[in-house]
Amino acid sequence: MNRTLSALALAAALLGGLAPSADAQEPVSGGDDRAGTAAMEELLVPVTARTVALGNTLIGGLATANAVETVLSNPATITASTGTSALFSRTEYVADIGINYVGIAQRFGANSIALTLSSWDYGDIPRTTEDSPELNPDLTWSASTLVVGATYARQFTDRIAGGATLKGLSREIDNVNANGLAFDAGITYVVGESGLRFGVSLQNFGAGMDFSGTGLQEPIDTQGPDGTGTVGGEFEDLESELPSSLNFGGSYTRQFSGDLSASFLGSFRSNAYDLDNFAAGVEFGYANLFYVRGGVNFTTDMDLSAWEVWNVGAGLNLDLAGTGVMVDYAYRPSDVFGGVNMFTLGINL
Repeated sequence: MNRTLSALALAAALLGGLAPSADAQEPVSGGDDRAGTAAMEELLVPVTARTVALGNTLIGGLATANAVETVLSNPATITASTGTSALFSRTEYVADIGINYVGIAQRFGANSIALTLSSWDYGDIPRTTEDSPELNPDLTWSASTLVVGATYARQFTDRIAGGATLKGLSREIDNVNANGLAFDAGITYVVGESGLRFGVSLQNFGAGMDFSGTGLQEPIDTQGPDGTGTVGGEFEDLESELPSSLNFGGSYTRQFSGDLSASFLGSFRSNAYDLDNFAAGVEFGYANLFYVRGGVNFTTDMDLSAWEVWNVGAGLNLDLAGTGVMVDYAYRPSDVFGGVNMFTLGINL
């Protein structure tokens, strides 16, 4: 037992050592010195219903969760699935933004793999220029974001698992684009049959990203010995770092008489370019069929957050001829943007 805990402490220290320094960003007047702009902040948005309803606390995993949704919090958690898992989630985000998330995970003995894809659609955005400042419904531009992930995890012992995810990142805004790679890593520890699970993960670690493309190109008028001329010019975009974070979390599940169960979750997230986050969630289940969930999220300065503290959700877990079908819903409230609705469909074989 002591050797196991020592290994976990060493792994957590190594993950912490990989996390970027908080001093990489210049201080912001009146706020935390880490608060600032990062590339691909979409990576911080939870995109499955259970994750949102539980306050984004699945870092330690959960026995009843689908592997494809927990992999976003900690790649090691996919080892909790003993077979095949698939999932599709749809989020009607703010400002008519649509988010689709789909993935599949498979267990092979002590090894597990997963493939995931997140797609953001921002819709048609009216185009205005210096020459045409008025809105024209026939003159628009579009943007998109794609995140493709490949995960490998291994069950080292009956209690310890580790995993890693390599993510390909792509953003396109009209006629400019940016591409990059990010890396997630994590471990989980299950305390025997007690119902306790713990996890630590490092998310979105990688090189910075910058934009390029024809949208940054502009001809420059020059004056030379032969008169006025034009040469090709291009603006150079400044590189932005990825929104990396170091996460610690745990969960406890208790089975009661009468087919009732309860799970309690908590997490702490240290963000490189945002405020620290504290979260807690609870899930009550009946006969492994119906679940209700709730979660809370706190930062060190809630006045800087556009979201409410609380989130809620519910779900059904159906057994259809030996195939587990999970249907989940979550609601994320905001005073600034209005409420966000999320729907998730999961399958376990």
